[in-house]
Amino acid sequence: MKTTIKKLIPRPIGNGLRRIYLYFRGVVYSGKLYFCPICQGSFKSMLEGGFDLPINYEKKIIGAGKRKNMVCPGCASTDRERLLYTYLNNSPGLLKPLVKVLHIAPERGLSKYLNNISKSNYISGMKYHEGFYYGKTSRLFDIQELPFENNQFELVVCNHVLEHVQDDRKAMTELYRVMQPGATAILQVPWSPVIEETIEDPSIKDPKEREKKFGQFDHVRLYGHDYPKRLANAGFEVDTVTLEKLNIQLKYQQKISVIPNEVIFIAKKPV
Repeated sequence: MKTTIKKLIPRPIGNGLRRIYLYFRGVVYSGKLYFCPICQGSFKSMLEGGFDLPINYEKKIIGAGKRKNMVCPGCASTDRERLLYTYLNNSPGLLKPLVKVLHIAPERGLSKYLNNISKSNYISGMKYHEGFYYGKTSRLFDIQELPFENNQFELVVCNHVLEHVQDDRKAMTELYRVMQPGATAILQVPWSPVIEETIEDPSIKDPKEREKKFGQFDHVRLYGHDYPKRLANAGFEVDTVTLEKLNIQLKYQQKISVIPNEVIFIAKKPV
């Protein structure tokens, strides 16, 4: 229903209303306990978000479930968006001016940040527009059939997308294809540390059944410990990074309200 209403509102008006709403919400939640590195706002609390479903707790899914202090009142960034922003901002060797970036299903805050660095080399896109959430320059394309030539991008950011894709192996292969040798992809997904093999069943179409099985109405699988292996099968060299590895202090992680046990999946295309 919300998406339908968004589509009926002209983009300039929708964006204006959104900015006004977020401004006043930021004022209401103003404080010093939490800090958003993306919008630089300080707040007494952040907003609750996520889905309160039994499987998210049963399988201890990292990156899913209903969470307190998840959404920034000032810019609506989520904890997973602030996590990647912090990682990118503390990885100077990864980002440089005019780096060629492909951003799948671009989050607003990350999109602005990457676009400021990459300039004309920044491309974002998704399979469909959701009202005025995505910027007007974002393109429409299917991650399973990317409309780009081989060896184009130096950095790919794909944050909680692959769990929505029918053929994730094909999508991984496509991402690998369009990356330059030596390029890096950040490929985040919700995953369960208590299951070894990814759970998927293409025959499940009903949103309620998907909630029960995969943890969200539009997810088509639940990743397990084999997720890095699936990436490796597409050709990637896979590593995992935590904010602790980057020497980001625990107090700061708590202040920006990110999931403390979330790992960042780094997939590199060999030279």
